[in-house]
Parts: sequence; structure tokens; C-alpha cells
Amino acid sequence: MSLDIPDDRRYIESHEWAKDEDGHVRIGISDFAQDELGDIVFVELPDVGEEIIADEPFGVIESIKAVSDLYAPLGGSVTAINEELFDRPELVNQEPYEGGWMLEIDPSDPDALDALMSASEYEGQLA
Repeated sequence: MSLDIPDDRRYIESHEWAKDEDGHVRIGISDFAQDELGDIVFVELPDVGEEIIADEPFGVIESIKAVSDLYAPLGGSVTAINEELFDRPELVNQEPYEGGWMLEIDPSDPDALDALMSASEYEGQLA
């Protein structure tokens, strides 16, 4: 199986990714995670303005196989959510790194992004 693991973002063990977007950080789940979950049917996300805490659940993702918590790679204030996922949760399967992003935050500690796993470290964890 060939998985897409872009090296322009950082990863955590629970398969979420984080990408710097001009000071904000965009968050989603990896290609591996969406593949393991199967067909995504529902995504629950926090509201804009809510604070999320690093390593704590920020939402829920439901597939035909399972319901799983989504974990925050970084803490911060939610500045945007991908509302398109409410009508089209399958975007997470189709484009986990682009159209299937979940939220953007204003990180409470921007340097924390550098402490997350690189693409090669994440790929090594999957082996």
C-alpha cells in the first residue's frame, strides 16, 4: 500500500497532521488514518473561538467501521473550521491533506509545531 505523507507538515502518533499556514496552523488526519477508518460518514468539530488543548480530543470522526476521537497536535484558539465536511465528510477520504482539512488554530505556542514528528519520523512509526 502506498501512502501519501507530505513532508510540508508535522504529525502525531494518533495520525493527525498540522501545517503552518502563515501563522495559523491547519489540522487534519493522515492518509493512513482515513484509509484505516474506511468511508467517513460524519465529522464533529469544535466551534470557532473554542480553545483546544494539545494531545486532548477536539472532535469526533465516524466511519462505517468505527467512531474515533480526533486529537489536537497543538493547543490554541480555533480560527476556522472546514464546514464543507458537515455536508461532505467523504472529502476526508478523498483529499485528507487538502479539501479534507478539519480546522485552523491560532497556536498558543507556535514553536510546538517543530516538536512534532516529521514526515519521515511518522512514516517510520507506521512501519
